[in-house]
Amino acid sequence: MKEEYRDRYMRFGLNVVYYRKKNRWSQIQLAEKADIDRTYVSSIERGVVGPSFDVLFKLSDALGISTKQLFDFRDDE
Repeated sequence: MKEEYRDRYMRFGLNVVYYRKKNRWSQIQLAEKADIDRTYVSSIERGVVGPSFDVLFKLSDALGISTKQLFDFRDDE
């Protein structure tokens, strides 16, 4: 990951955390609903990795939100 994008990865990850917690789910529950590994959810939430489009779609479907919402960075972060 390019250093110049690190902030965006972090903010994206915080959005995943926000919507996961809004649903009152653990990382394990989100991972099961999105059919991805729990450690991958953790890496996304910490901004360590950037997910593929397939994973973006799986996450947004599981969370019941539009994919765009994962990129709508809030000012309170």
